[in-house]
Amino acid sequence: MRTTAELEERLARPGAGLVDDLGGLDGDILILGAGGKLGPSLVRLALNATNGDRRIIAVSRFSEPGLAESLAEDGATVVSADVADEGALRDLPDAPNVVFLVGAKFGTQGREHATWFTNAYLPGRVADRFRHSRIAALSTGNVYPLVPVTSGGSTEDSPTGPVGDYAMSCLGRERVLTHFSETYGTPLSLVRLNYAVELRYGVLIDLAQKVLAGDPVDLSTGQVNVVWQGYANEVTLRSLALASAPPYILNVTGPELLSVRQIALDLGAALGKEPVFTGEEAPTALLSNAGRCHRLFGYPELTPAELIEHTARWVADGGPLLGKPTKFERRDGRF
Repeated sequence: MRTTAELEERLARPGAGLVDDLGGLDGDILILGAGGKLGPSLVRLALNATNGDRRIIAVSRFSEPGLAESLAEDGATVVSADVADEGALRDLPDAPNVVFLVGAKFGTQGREHATWFTNAYLPGRVADRFRHSRIAALSTGNVYPLVPVTSGGSTEDSPTGPVGDYAMSCLGRERVLTHFSETYGTPLSLVRLNYAVELRYGVLIDLAQKVLAGDPVDLSTGQVNVVWQGYANEVTLRSLALASAPPYILNVTGPELLSVRQIALDLGAALGKEPVFTGEEAPTALLSNAGRCHRLFGYPELTPAELIEHTARWVADGGPLLGKPTKFERRDGRF
């Protein structure tokens, strides 16, 4: 993967399991939040997996110039709409399958009210509007507390314990969606994702940029989970087949516990730069155990070593970036 076109093709390449799972679902797929970080590649993945046998409806405000036109050229039914507007939400086309990707993370500090509106109130309006649909909703591993690095990570049965307004509002999203699922019997899956990576953003890009620039790498959050975004997109779509009332909860991340120090060293070796470190590894981190996901869907196709290799080459070549740091190193939940 050396070009944006090659990256987009890889992200949108469906596996046989996804083709089979979507083939077992009737009707159109409506994707809300199709203009975000995951949205465009997930839309294209759904298009390729269904091969034109149903509508893939991409809904977003589409603030990125040219994105709506690009998705339409690829075969999506594009609807430019702000789902926070009651009239726009009401006027959206019905669909038996809904993927809900809308969320707010960055800029939480000082605008907590807006974050709670987007992450907790708006999902309730969407769940009410699409009460007769099957819904897969993107959530986050941030609903869990920091756990000992020796624990193996939080499972779906672990107690939640969000840190900070962003994480609390995401748990609020889950609680509100669960209310509507149980009230109306709406089949729902909740996908707790952390941290998805591709070559334009993610934890590996954050670290590669620091190493290349000679900026210190903070080791306070010393361990992370990452997962190839293409895999995360596949699982999100395949979770539609798991949706139930009460909701089906699924952690999605890679199977490995990765050392931030070692990632930086590996990136440094590939980039010809010696990493600069600051701080010491804390005994806890935000970690998820995605064993249930791997039993259902197998392991991600790209390993951490391969992702690190691709990331280093991409950064060394000056590949385009989204400019959206994950801030994974924050331990106080302030994003």
